[in-house]
Amino acid sequence: MATIGNTEYFKGIGEITYEGKASDNPLAYKFYNPEQIVAGKSMREHFKFAMAYWHTLCGTGGDPFGPGTKNFPWATKNDPIEAAREKADAAFEFITKMGFDYYCFHDYDLVDEADSLAESEKRVLHMVDYLKEKMKASGVKLLWGTANLFSHPRYMNGAASNPNFDVVARAGAQLKIALDATMELNGENYVFWGGREGYMSLLNTDMKLEQDNIGRFMRMARDYARSQGFTGTFFIEPKPMEPSKHQYDFDAATSINFIREQGLEKDFKLNIEVNHATLAQHTFQHELQVAANAGMLGSIDANRGDYQNGWDTDQFPNNVLETAEAMLVFLKSGGLQGGGINFDAKTRRNSTDLEDIFIAHIGGADTFARGLLVADAVINNSSYEELLDNRYASFNSGKGLDFVRGSLSLTDLHDYAKLAGEPEQRSGKQELFENILNQYL
Repeated sequence: MATIGNTEYFKGIGEITYEGKASDNPLAYKFYNPEQIVAGKSMREHFKFAMAYWHTLCGTGGDPFGPGTKNFPWATKNDPIEAAREKADAAFEFITKMGFDYYCFHDYDLVDEADSLAESEKRVLHMVDYLKEKMKASGVKLLWGTANLFSHPRYMNGAASNPNFDVVARAGAQLKIALDATMELNGENYVFWGGREGYMSLLNTDMKLEQDNIGRFMRMARDYARSQGFTGTFFIEPKPMEPSKHQYDFDAATSINFIREQGLEKDFKLNIEVNHATLAQHTFQHELQVAANAGMLGSIDANRGDYQNGWDTDQFPNNVLETAEAMLVFLKSGGLQGGGINFDAKTRRNSTDLEDIFIAHIGGADTFARGLLVADAVINNSSYEELLDNRYASFNSGKGLDFVRGSLSLTDLHDYAKLAGEPEQRSGKQELFENILNQYL
């Protein structure tokens, strides 16, 4: 596939293609075959894989103990616009070589924030025009956009939840610019991640006012975008803590309650991240199931955490068992509603070769493809579904069905239990379910 730009940044790396599991080529897909049909859709349609602008192009490997280790060839210009255009050239070269169809961004991933709001807006709009050219030439689409309302010191006490209205207003202005950029680029969705929307101490926090202000902020965003013709879905991305001690979008269940309480349920769904589920002491499978049960399984941030570390390490996914369990939920709930799968993951600080970025994304795509294939085989070729149905068979007829239909009273339960006597003990067969899944890995 041709490079989209005047400079080739990833020299020596061509189009990444599917070669199958027998291939020993590190720059080839072993399981992700974009056109392979699984459960009635191609893998390409199921996943809608997207490159995350921030980690892939902006993350140089810096951490609290040292500066970045990665010398990107597109980070060479001092002028912010020239630097941003270089970064976009590298982005679209990478996306097209990977064979992905989508990307996603924060506003100031695209171009550095300026000293004034007016100049920042001018820079973002310039990059929107440039990205439109890149998208037209490549066919790549925007999965979602968002605003970075957490990094700048002005947001140290939050953005929409800030106790200072002037900061809330500034956040609203930045949100409008990011929404305008997303809509101009025909973005399919828009994401809210409340990195600072929480508290460090309840002693100095009016929780109700802060949460209600976030709701007002999101309704303003929805109303403005709809008035401009935006038909996409808004996503909230749950995370329990970090950088705040407690974030208001703690997990899927908390976020769903917030969405309903604030009257956002017709427009908002969830963007579930694997590592955020881990931090909330949940599994990825659990968070997907909670979202799916509420009809709010919108999109996925693909990564993983380090289970010995208590922070958001954003490693690339490689746990096939974890992903297969998640793909069971994915398939049984009918897939994602509006979103796709973006690789919100970064290569490690000591992975400094440019090819490592490709290898990491290839491994992530293959992990999700393997998980999908395993889940599909378990559903269609094993006794898994029958065993699950049988476990709840008592609700399919007789009094159990009456209970499900809501036609029994508490007195009815009392009378039935007196006649039925002690219930039969029935095994949950957990080990059998686990063995069936392992059989197909």
